[in-house]
Amino acid sequence: MASSSDDLGNMQRIGGFSIDITEVTIGQFARFAVATGFMTKAERGGGGLVYAAGWEQKAGWTWRTPYGRPGQDDEPAVHVTFDEAQAYCRWAGKRLPTEQEWIEAAYTERRASPTSPFERGRTYPYPTGDSPEGANCLGDCGETPAIDYSAVLERGRGHAKAGTTRPGVNGLYDMGANVWEWVDTEDRAQKGTRGGSWWYGAAQMRADYDASKPRNMAVVYIGFRCVKDRQ
Repeated sequence: MASSSDDLGNMQRIGGFSIDITEVTIGQFARFAVATGFMTKAERGGGGLVYAAGWEQKAGWTWRTPYGRPGQDDEPAVHVTFDEAQAYCRWAGKRLPTEQEWIEAAYTERRASPTSPFERGRTYPYPTGDSPEGANCLGDCGETPAIDYSAVLERGRGHAKAGTTRPGVNGLYDMGANVWEWVDTEDRAQKGTRGGSWWYGAAQMRADYDASKPRNMAVVYIGFRCVKDRQ
């Protein structure tokens, strides 16, 4: 079924559901936190995680301050667990995508009139198309508009602002790299993460790369986007 821009806002219709065009941002998550009084695990526990010499907790690294200093409203919201991401999506009248929904949106072009070079009905090897060029990944995706947080990282530069890299399949941004994205899977203890991130190269962007994390992990390079069922 053809997709079209959704009248619910910044979403794209893919068959029976619509998906956020960008990753959920700090500004969006802030509105949720203010409206509900919500406090994340990373905030309560003193900070989220990064992988360096093993998993390391970083004091003060939360969705508001992803790398230890205040983030901007248009940066992706990270240091958010699976259930915290789901709570945001439900507050917004949406939900987290299933793994299959995420894969459908990321790799198969469903727009009736896709922008060049994409072709309707074609399944691509990367969310960016035939190559990983244009994604914010580590080393093999070309130049990207990443914010340079390398001074506080042992690997990579950090994420880019939402919607500033090259749009990919279905006009979606950052389905490949930038930050991993939570997806709903059958396993109750572990939940899927899809798309790769700025910490990895292009291999993690492919559909056959299967990754998961404990659902209660809050990590600097895991974010999310939401979907909504068609009415």
